[in-house]
Amino acid sequence: MRIALFGQAAFGKDVLDALLAAGEEVVGVSTPKAGARPDPLLTAAEAAGIPTIEPPALRQRANLEAFAAWQPDLLVFAFVTDIVRQPVLDLAPLGAIQYHPSLLPRHRGRSSMNWPIIAGETKTGLTVFWVDAGVDTGPILLQHEIPITPDDTLGTIYFGQLYKMGVDALVEATAMVREGRAPRVPQDESLATYEAPIGPEHARIDFMRPARVVYNHIRGCDPAPGASAMLRGTSTRLFDCGLIEGNAPQAPGTVVSVNEGKASIALIGGTLIVGRVQQDGAKVAAGDVLAVGDVLEGC
Repeated sequence: MRIALFGQAAFGKDVLDALLAAGEEVVGVSTPKAGARPDPLLTAAEAAGIPTIEPPALRQRANLEAFAAWQPDLLVFAFVTDIVRQPVLDLAPLGAIQYHPSLLPRHRGRSSMNWPIIAGETKTGLTVFWVDAGVDTGPILLQHEIPITPDDTLGTIYFGQLYKMGVDALVEATAMVREGRAPRVPQDESLATYEAPIGPEHARIDFMRPARVVYNHIRGCDPAPGASAMLRGTSTRLFDCGLIEGNAPQAPGTVVSVNEGKASIALIGGTLIVGRVQQDGAKVAAGDVLAVGDVLEGC
């Protein structure tokens, strides 16, 4: 089975390495070439002698014909941000499969790992699905579920679990397609949710919400984009946080103590322990920026 891999960055490279290690035949790679540094997937493909084409270039007839010459049976999508047009999809008789880091049909969209944590959900996972004309709407090939613990962050969920699981799942799904045992389970549209890509406007902290809600919000934005509040007119993002539940002695948003570089901030029904903050430059210890009596306000 001839595979064309679409992807980028470290995740795309690791998927390529894993497919090759599993003995799969990767006949071409579509990955970005522009940028200050070569994309890791591009570098790995070139080192392996695999031809490459940039995703946007496939909109040009000559490049589409070059892609067709690869004669791919299956397209494997690993971290794809460019829209792949239907003429490209039509060139693979077995179709295209894609990794998505949520339990579809829940949390369709680009920020599918942030929103379950922000919502206080207790589980998430990954889906490999068959690509169709919609956004994360195609039939499900396989899914794997993981718990979200009360203190997990976006970083611990992705880098600690879903990254490696995603690489393995794409290898597993590719083998299932090759062996003719890959299901196509329609998604239940009655359960579908879609959230917008999370940006700075979604990361603003509201200190008038309950402590657990604020904490979920912060950990769902850690490390990106970083939940933010205003401190003396300067946007300040909070990272490496913990929560102690129970009544706080001062108004929400007030720094009540600083100890060993960490700052304690009063919330409604709890105290937020902040490890690091970021204003204009690098992240630093919270105690280097916050002082007792400071009041953080929602942006």
